[in-house]
Amino acid sequence: MKISLLRIQAIVIKELLQLRRDRMTFGMVIMIPLVQLLLFAFAINTNVRDIPVGVVDHSQTSLSRVLQQTVAATGIVKFTHSYYSVKEAQAAIDSSEVRAVLIIPQDVSQRLVRHPSVGFGLPPSSKQETSRPIAQWLVDGSDTVIAGSIKSLRNMPLTELLDKPANRNTATFEVTLLYNPEQRSVVNIVPGLVAVILTMTMIMFTSAAIVREQERGNMEMLITTPLSSLELMIGKIFPYIFIGAIQVCIILGLGYWLFDVPFNGGFAQLVLATLLFICASLVLGLVISTIAKNQLQSMQMTIFILLPSILLSGFMFPYEGMPLPAQYIAEALPATHFIRLIRGVVLRDVAVIEMSFDMLWLIAFTCFGLLVSALRFKKTLD
Repeated sequence: MKISLLRIQAIVIKELLQLRRDRMTFGMVIMIPLVQLLLFAFAINTNVRDIPVGVVDHSQTSLSRVLQQTVAATGIVKFTHSYYSVKEAQAAIDSSEVRAVLIIPQDVSQRLVRHPSVGFGLPPSSKQETSRPIAQWLVDGSDTVIAGSIKSLRNMPLTELLDKPANRNTATFEVTLLYNPEQRSVVNIVPGLVAVILTMTMIMFTSAAIVREQERGNMEMLITTPLSSLELMIGKIFPYIFIGAIQVCIILGLGYWLFDVPFNGGFAQLVLATLLFICASLVLGLVISTIAKNQLQSMQMTIFILLPSILLSGFMFPYEGMPLPAQYIAEALPATHFIRLIRGVVLRDVAVIEMSFDMLWLIAFTCFGLLVSALRFKKTLD
């Protein structure tokens, strides 16, 4: 059988004409690389700046305030909260209100004057007796990038504070890493991986739910049933909740047995956080399914959502390192809120209610998505 170039040309022309008529697919061809390139090149930044931190100032002196200003001048951290006790500060770290807390002791002025990094000229015996750090950092060590950035302040010179030469062999700050003192990346990755895999599978399952019925010719049967649009949407997502629960058990179970990832939270808290996220992801897929005209379009739109969910949610790159516009986009993604919830529950033993903003946001997203998908779905063949 001879290959005919004319027949091949006819097929090529037919495919190009079909692509031109399919405005959704043609738009995705242009928009996916354009938007993703501009968004990620602008948003992804491994040099974390302005990390939100708190302070417990037991000294309450002008010197302690100058010390805070000197630390903030590095640009690595930004003091956003002040606490009265270490217990209150640690609770703020648990709930992700701040990522670290600087604890300034009451005798900071004596420590600062006698510290070897600024105490040249003191007798040797005096240096040996008082070579304690100036202050202490409590850091959320579950995020290794954040922890590494805070640890870079450990030997921070204070020459600008007292106009003395620095001795880099002595630590200026003591750094205590909570939840992941060994700074193992897998401890941070495994809980986040739950969000990524659930996003990928849950949205994919339901994004083709409506168009699949149309392509299989089942829409006529659905039209004749007494089901309302909202009942149909709820029925579409319910079976996949159990699939999502199985995936979570597999990921966290293997993470615990193979990689020794700790599970510090309560099982009920994990179930609640996971259920909220699964419902939000399934509803997002339903909204896509009511927009797409065929399964190819639903797959393209799923990919369009999946990439930002991986890169902007805090799974790979710290949320604090993104510019404000990228953070606003990340806040619109269910994965961003679930990653905070599951890392809080699994690694820090935080109750979901203590992270009420993320919990309420997922609930509101689910309700709004169900309403939108129900309103967009019409029981007609048009």
